[in-house]
Amino acid sequence: MSHIPRIALTAGEPAGIGPDLAIQLAEHYQDYELIVIADPVLLWQRAEQLGLVIDFELIDLDAPATATPAGVLRYLPEQLAEPVEAGVLDSRNADYVLRSLLTAHRGCESGQFDAMVTCPVHKGVINDAKIHFTGHTEFLAAQAGVDKVVMMLACASLRVALATTHLPLRDVPDAITSDSLKQIIQITESALQSQFGIEQPRIAVCGLNPHAGEDGHLGREEIEVINPVIAEFQATGSAITGAWPADTIFLKERLAEIDVVLAMYHDQGLPVLKHAGFSSAVNVTLGLPYIRTSVDHGTALDLAATGKAKMGSLEAALEMARMMVASREVH
Repeated sequence: MSHIPRIALTAGEPAGIGPDLAIQLAEHYQDYELIVIADPVLLWQRAEQLGLVIDFELIDLDAPATATPAGVLRYLPEQLAEPVEAGVLDSRNADYVLRSLLTAHRGCESGQFDAMVTCPVHKGVINDAKIHFTGHTEFLAAQAGVDKVVMMLACASLRVALATTHLPLRDVPDAITSDSLKQIIQITESALQSQFGIEQPRIAVCGLNPHAGEDGHLGREEIEVINPVIAEFQATGSAITGAWPADTIFLKERLAEIDVVLAMYHDQGLPVLKHAGFSSAVNVTLGLPYIRTSVDHGTALDLAATGKAKMGSLEAALEMARMMVASREVH
């Protein structure tokens, strides 16, 4: 890697474990520069509640990036609207959460940050503030002006990308169109090449219906939409196969021969992924003009300020972001 990466970390829902994780992480040396975007008063208070002694440094973005020493938390401030009680949601701080994301987004777009990593937010409390919000993935895509992005979760043994994300199940079939599926496959293939260094990604596409429709007896989406799209990509030399029945594609011997499974909907693929690596899985947004990874868990309000929050997923998300930065520089 030709330079030290500068990675932004958004602390997420202030009443949850995001601030805890950022502070716990600061106890350890990082060979990249980590900048936490959060209210410094919140971070100081949470460090005190956790009984951790941390030096806080206001970041100078005009200075060259340097590795982060153990015991140091470098921050970029965003101000809370109201004081925070650990574990207690307050919709008045919803705008603070979104401003933190916007700061990270703008820094990535301008090149100040090499990547962004996000701690969990609470969708419900943001919507309680009368702000329409369906998730990080959709929010960042809208801010970047990107028509289509792909949500992918990854752990050591498995990658799962999604053709649809946060939709009611009854809306999924109508959302899977030929054009949409082509875009998703193109984004996934391109990102695996440029950000993961996989020259010819092997993509296994799930069917929508049980047994991949069983030749039309259990649904025609495979015959009319999914299989024709797969055939188009195969004709251009892509290493793509399917449509696979979702109940057999996740067999160990099949996973050894593919780089990513493309699931048709959220709960078709993610339960398997989270079973395989919940404590170390990473959420990656493919198709943004910058690198974004995230933890795979929620705000865990009951664990906030208790010292019981586990860092495994955040450490994995940061390591994946660092690896993607390095792969991007090579390509």
